[in-house]
Amino acid sequence: MPFDLKSAASRLLTPTQRQLTGWWRRQSPSRQDRFATLGPLISVLLFLAAIIAAFWYLRNEEIERESEAVKRDTEIVQQQLRLRLSENQQQLTQIARDIVSRGIDTAEFRAQASSFARDRQELTQITWLNARRERRASVSGAGFQTDSQASDSGPDPSLPAVAANGQPNAAELAFQIVKEKRREHYSASFSDANNTAVFQLHVPVLDRNNFHGVLVAEYSVESLLRYYVPHEVSNRHAIAVIDARDQVLFSTVTQMPGQRFQRTPIFKELPLPSNNGLVLRGQGYRTSIGLISNTLFWMVVALSVLTVWMLLGTWKHMRRRMHIQSALINETNFRRAMENSMLTGMRAMDMDSRISYVNPAFCAMTGFSEAELIGRKPPFPYWPPDRYEENARLLQQEIQGRSPAGGAEVKVMRKDGTIFDARMYVSPLIDPKGKQTGWMTSMTNITEAKRVRDQLSASHERFTTVLEGLDAAVSVLSVQQSELLFANRSYRLWFGADPSGHAMLAGSQMAAESDEAVDDYSGLPAQHLTEIGSDPREVFVESLQMWFDVRARYLQWTDGRLAQMLIATDITARRHAEEQQALAAAKSQVTSRLMTMGEMASSVAHELNQPLTAITNYCNGMVSRVRDDNIRKEDLLTALEKTAKQAQRAGQIIHRIRNFVKRSEPQRQPSSATEIVEDAVELAGIELRRRNVAIHSYVAQRLPQLLVDPILIEQVLMNLLKNAAEAIDNAGLPTSRRHIELRVVPKHTPELGGHVEFSVTDMGPGLPDEVIERMYEAFFSTKSDGMGIGLGLCRSIVESHQGRIRAENLYNGAAIVGCRFAFTIPVDIPRPEPSGNALNTAATP
Repeated sequence: MPFDLKSAASRLLTPTQRQLTGWWRRQSPSRQDRFATLGPLISVLLFLAAIIAAFWYLRNEEIERESEAVKRDTEIVQQQLRLRLSENQQQLTQIARDIVSRGIDTAEFRAQASSFARDRQELTQITWLNARRERRASVSGAGFQTDSQASDSGPDPSLPAVAANGQPNAAELAFQIVKEKRREHYSASFSDANNTAVFQLHVPVLDRNNFHGVLVAEYSVESLLRYYVPHEVSNRHAIAVIDARDQVLFSTVTQMPGQRFQRTPIFKELPLPSNNGLVLRGQGYRTSIGLISNTLFWMVVALSVLTVWMLLGTWKHMRRRMHIQSALINETNFRRAMENSMLTGMRAMDMDSRISYVNPAFCAMTGFSEAELIGRKPPFPYWPPDRYEENARLLQQEIQGRSPAGGAEVKVMRKDGTIFDARMYVSPLIDPKGKQTGWMTSMTNITEAKRVRDQLSASHERFTTVLEGLDAAVSVLSVQQSELLFANRSYRLWFGADPSGHAMLAGSQMAAESDEAVDDYSGLPAQHLTEIGSDPREVFVESLQMWFDVRARYLQWTDGRLAQMLIATDITARRHAEEQQALAAAKSQVTSRLMTMGEMASSVAHELNQPLTAITNYCNGMVSRVRDDNIRKEDLLTALEKTAKQAQRAGQIIHRIRNFVKRSEPQRQPSSATEIVEDAVELAGIELRRRNVAIHSYVAQRLPQLLVDPILIEQVLMNLLKNAAEAIDNAGLPTSRRHIELRVVPKHTPELGGHVEFSVTDMGPGLPDEVIERMYEAFFSTKSDGMGIGLGLCRSIVESHQGRIRAENLYNGAAIVGCRFAFTIPVDIPRPEPSGNALNTAATP
């Protein structure tokens, strides 16, 4: 059945699309052309609408940018004025302090004030008034009238006074506030004797908080804006100072005579840093004109109308377009041949072997300019002089069409005389009529590629040398064929060239037994095998009597086959050392227990002396009463029972000591924390009673079983309790602090997971920081008769049970009030559980 492309395409259309397609096909060609003309017309109208929307958007964008610029410039001016006013205020405060502290007179004041006002054009005058508002001295600022030239014809508005209507002027109000509050204050703005808008800063002159007058610094609003508004800000925007009545005191833009200062749509108002009701206003102006008055807009409208007219006349130029297309085809073929090798140097030659075109990449490679190469015939200037014959032969092969398909490798000489390796590819230039017009040659610099290839070869040789020199055996085995693909010198020395040595080391890790390891379709290794490795294993080779640390991973060999690589390192010496170390550790544990019991020998003797003495007394008493025939059967039985009880007590003490010190292999077994604590407390109680130290133990109920060696954990507890008792006894602490607390509680933390924590807390003097840092070191001890192996052994025992041990001082403020040793044993605790009633026992001295 033939495939109908039109029917298949129609089935992919929606019903609406099918209706439109059918309607279009039913129209005549003239009507189709008429409808086709409407498309560009609608596009032009949409373009005009887009231009109008763009103008409107740009106008709003301009207003927003201008508003942000006005805000930024106004804030800059405010910051400049704030810095200037703050600096002047500090200087005036220092002058006021000098008046009181140094007792300067009016002449010195005038000198200081003149020096201060000389570089501050914004100050009109600086006046020193006493507490009765009398002027003691006055200095005018630069460019203003001096006090000797001031007119006395009327009241000076710059001095504190009460007006004729009974209202105080601005200077008087500021004077009263300073006198009352004893701090600096800015007055409201007013016009001085020269009708200039000014405001004043009143600085109090205080002697031990006694008011002696004020220093009055008068600022000119005009000078502030003139000298401290940045030039670039005043060029961009108008900056003005407005008083509380919204009157403009001064502006950087001068209004025309008779015109009123009007607020523009774009402005920003900020308070003047003097905090006296003055407002700093920045104003911006639009630079663009409206849409109707915009010449560009009407130009776009005119261009749109012109475009519509041109669309209507497009059908008249169809024949001219055919001729243009023919010319474009030739140009496109030429450009396409150039673009095919745009990343390399390109050279075009005509049929006479004359260079007609070179691209910039070719010029950059050879160092010759385009003018030096265009029109040149062989020999070309980039041919090395000693290779003219070879290059001429290659050129003849190109002309005859016998160039190798893989290109020819040649030597090219740059303009500076240096030589580099290049590979040239030649292709013919064909015009639209199928006639060859020349050759196009692309050239690639392969100097770096050859250098990399040589380096890779040298690197491979070095890599092979390194592998051959390794003391470890490295082998690669094909999984499918069990073929030994690579083996270094160490492998061949131990196993020869036999792949069975690889299989012996790999053991059960070989993936050849699994049918899923290889893709049946492509023969490539399964993805997950090449992405993961395996854990290191220790393998004993009986034939060599050697132990190996084996690491394996799967990889894809150079031919695509799945292979397994093994690295086997000889660890025989390390295994022997580990065995010797294990034996030494076991001996150290037994030695530590024997040392502990040796130190407790006197206490154990005293502990055994009590039941033995009681047995002797009971026996002597019974012998005496039997001889005198003065004993009843009931009394004899009671005495015998007490004697047996004391003998049993002595036997238990000897049995526990014997179990503690006897040498045995470490055996982990499910153990109860309560029993371990009871045995450790009973043995340690002998030493604690001798040192007059009490112990309080707390063991949480419902604790999980511990998979530990109970004797080793008991040894750790014994060591910690004995150390705590010795610390308390050696410190000579009072009875209230001679006690130890032993706690066993379950815990669960994100770091350690579920575990049981054993903690021993004493009220001793604590440990110095340097002791805490070194206390686990071998043979380090703070005791004069200590051997320094106890805590190190405790740490080894705890870590062999996958636990952790730590020590910390207890503080009451900055004082050390005790020390806590804690170690953990991991258990399966899914989440923290509240501990129930605890086993509480206490032994008092």
